[in-house]
Amino acid sequence: MRLLLVEDDPSLSRSLKLELESAGFAVDCAMDGEVAEFLGSTESYDIVILDLGLPKMPGLEVLRRWRQAENHVPVIVLTARDAWHEKVDGFKVGADDYLGKPFHTEELLARVQALLKRFHGRMQPQLAGCGLTLDEDAQTVSVNGGRPEQLTAIEFRLLRYFMLHPGKVLTRTHLLEHIYQCDSDPASNVIEVYVNRLRRKLGNDLIATRRGQGYVFGEKA
Repeated sequence: MRLLLVEDDPSLSRSLKLELESAGFAVDCAMDGEVAEFLGSTESYDIVILDLGLPKMPGLEVLRRWRQAENHVPVIVLTARDAWHEKVDGFKVGADDYLGKPFHTEELLARVQALLKRFHGRMQPQLAGCGLTLDEDAQTVSVNGGRPEQLTAIEFRLLRYFMLHPGKVLTRTHLLEHIYQCDSDPASNVIEVYVNRLRRKLGNDLIATRRGQGYVFGEKA
């Protein structure tokens, strides 16, 4: 899953980026509102963490422009702990959740995971389907209740994206956009490589190849 982190405090941005990457996200960062607005309008993100007190363009204006352009990416707004009016204004222009500063990173991660599940209509505590149970904290997967299988970082990102989009045709380009950050330069066959690795771990029946189109999770291969 690909995430845009918009935070102008360099120290906080660096530490959050590391924590979010450890939690299985491909993270792009923006330090001001103009860059944030541009990235959110031109790149494909699964979720955004948006600070409101930004240079060049306020976070509320960034969010307002996204929503006016019918960009419905889920957004968690970061506000000052006692700034209740910012929370109200954020919800009015289209924020999906908020978190007051200072905060514990564990709470932010929990809110990110919960918002992603709500956005995709998956309300169970763990992501599950087609006989698989994905443990997002341990980054493991269990097949039919069996022993948890450890996943690499890219395997985890790819499988989580598949499980949040069952039955949908996902092109290689689309998958690349959602599991790698914008400064990455993966090999052209990297998706095929990792799909095959997942098939070896999960069985060949869960990820089908559609010739000339892409892949479908949850459809017989």
